[in-house]
Amino acid sequence: MDKKVVLISGASRGIGAAIAMHLASLGYKVIGTARSEFKFDKPSDNLIPLKLDITCRESIKNCAAKLKEQNLLPDILINNAGITSDQLFLRMKDDEWDNVLATNLTGTFNLTKAFIKNMIKNRYGRIINISSISGLMGNPGQVNYSSAKAGLSGFTKSLAKEVGSRNITVNSVAPGFIETDMTSFLDEDSKNTTIKDIPINRLGSSEDVSELVAFLAGDESHYIT
Repeated sequence: MDKKVVLISGASRGIGAAIAMHLASLGYKVIGTARSEFKFDKPSDNLIPLKLDITCRESIKNCAAKLKEQNLLPDILINNAGITSDQLFLRMKDDEWDNVLATNLTGTFNLTKAFIKNMIKNRYGRIINISSISGLMGNPGQVNYSSAKAGLSGFTKSLAKEVGSRNITVNSVAPGFIETDMTSFLDEDSKNTTIKDIPINRLGSSEDVSELVAFLAGDESHYIT
């Protein structure tokens, strides 16, 4: 495999960290971003932690310029960063809506806009958006989060039709309940109720998601978009 460059947002923990470390172990050069300074649990020459606010377009512009100088513009972009601010709709504050949409949906727009031109120029690219089952079926208390993730589905499908002829695939992965910090609020009763609806009878792991993302990032998935 040519040493492809990956940029993944929200890489400091959970699913993002698992994806970053898995891809690095497969030989990819992985730039992982987060809003604050961080280090990977398993340092590697293939892992580059980077502080980046994906809601700030000026910050992304500066980042892209630096990566271009270092010949590290990504061939593969994984839009993973996401936040929750759960609240029943009648109690939801404006900033709880705005902040979730700004990170989970507009942040994906910002990053993709910054890096897709180079993919088009090279006639090669992989864009993988990490969505959620909440965007497909909804969830009480998550009107903001579910709306953002549903929007990500439309974003993925439309962009895939625009850039497919340039050998760029665009895919969305919508995990169900994965054991991460974001699902740690579930008590045992809620977990057991959830597990009853899962055919495999367990919650998913970050590693389960990272294996699928690795497939979509590779050349084997060139006809899937």
